[in-house]
Amino acid sequence: MEEVYRTNDLVKLSYIKHLLSEEGIEPFVLDEHTAMIDGRGPMVPIRITVRADLADRARFILREIEKDA
Repeated sequence: MEEVYRTNDLVKLSYIKHLLSEEGIEPFVLDEHTAMIDGRGPMVPIRITVRADLADRARFILREIEKDA
């Protein structure tokens, strides 16, 4: 697994998962529950990972995320 993105934004997280799924790339989300442990919202970055052989393609798909912000 290789990390392709980090975010504290739950809306962005949902969008990223959608984008990757639409391209046939299964995203694996790490730290989602840990980030929400105190109930105030994400306190630590939530990591999105994909299989290592799909990481470059996933980064290419996600390259526009910050430009859209």
